[in-house]
Amino acid sequence: MAAKTNSLLRWREIPRSIWALGLVSLFMDISSEMIHSLLPIYLVTVLGASTVTVGVIEGIAEATASITKVFSGALSDYLGNRKWLVVFGYGLSALTKPVFPLARNIGWLTAARFIDRVGKGVRDAPRDALLADLTPADLRGTAYGLRQSLDAAGAIFGPLLAMAFMAVFAGNFTSVFWVAVIPAFIAVAIAAFGVREPERPAAKRVARSPLSRAELARLPPSYWLIVGVAAIFTLARFSEAFLLLRAQSVGMAATLIPSVLMTMNIVYTLSAWPAGALSDSVGRYRLLVSGFALLVAADLVLAVAADVLVVIVGVALWGLFLGLTQGLLSTLVADSAPQDLRGTAFGVFNLVSGLALLAASVIAGALWDAVGPQGTFLAGAAFTSLALLLLPWARRKVAPATPPPSAASPRG
Repeated sequence: MAAKTNSLLRWREIPRSIWALGLVSLFMDISSEMIHSLLPIYLVTVLGASTVTVGVIEGIAEATASITKVFSGALSDYLGNRKWLVVFGYGLSALTKPVFPLARNIGWLTAARFIDRVGKGVRDAPRDALLADLTPADLRGTAYGLRQSLDAAGAIFGPLLAMAFMAVFAGNFTSVFWVAVIPAFIAVAIAAFGVREPERPAAKRVARSPLSRAELARLPPSYWLIVGVAAIFTLARFSEAFLLLRAQSVGMAATLIPSVLMTMNIVYTLSAWPAGALSDSVGRYRLLVSGFALLVAADLVLAVAADVLVVIVGVALWGLFLGLTQGLLSTLVADSAPQDLRGTAFGVFNLVSGLALLAASVIAGALWDAVGPQGTFLAGAAFTSLALLLLPWARRKVAPATPPPSAASPRG
């Protein structure tokens, strides 16, 4: 317990730029969730789109983000600069926000959603690499956990604000979309003026062809092992849309369905930062095992759930699993990748995870149609159990990260 307390007390040592990046995630997620929590309904009820169209738009958008991350991460390694790619990515997303209230047809909204996800793809890998560049190795878990917590908090406040402003504006979607523009540009301002990138020493190696075979071969076996294990785990972590469907299947009223994701994100927000801080004290793998054991428990609870209360318990366990694992996986990538290839490492990791999530959602949907929700969640528990069996072997293969000789890291 003392180790946990000491670790959490070290929040004062987190560089200011890490706090700034966390706030950037918070404000941009508030903006995005205010729009995206209403967008499917707006497309169907106001613009007359079919549900198939909604699915195609979302599928294209998320696939675009996953692919873009590889190239933006590699570009940040090539340039030796990450901050301005992060600012550009957030800026691109912010510039799409006014399109949502101005658009009068599906084509404009599709283009805006596409460009918004390009912006996400541009910023994510450089941002995750920049977090590692800014933070001493013994505080990485705390830093990644903090950013995950603030990001998840945006997923809580965004829909709440959307509901509040829908009430204020008497159901006027356009007015709510205009309000959502404000936090997006606040996020860009914080990224531009609140984040200071550490200077790269003149003698520091710069990867000139980050995606070449020779450079990728410099990523150690420990990194590829992390990517592989994360991909297997992601096959068990299908889209949270299935949590909503599970709640509906046991009779939850449609008006209460949004509370499912709110429950998940509240638990996620409250657990991610403490989990990251704890990982700096007790080690990454013990906590990772605990997190994925919670996913097995969540899947089993959701498989047998017969009423709303049991589903909510399963959803809360799912949120706790996210809090214990998502920041840790990013921390492990940062621990294992060479400094000059961190952007590329995060880009490849995000691409593989994104493809695995797509495959997981397709498999989950097929199982749901074939054998019902029980089969879907039992399969999730089976995939997670398989990955858990690999973790002890992975722990032996991955050497613990060692802090650099000098702990001098910019606090700006």
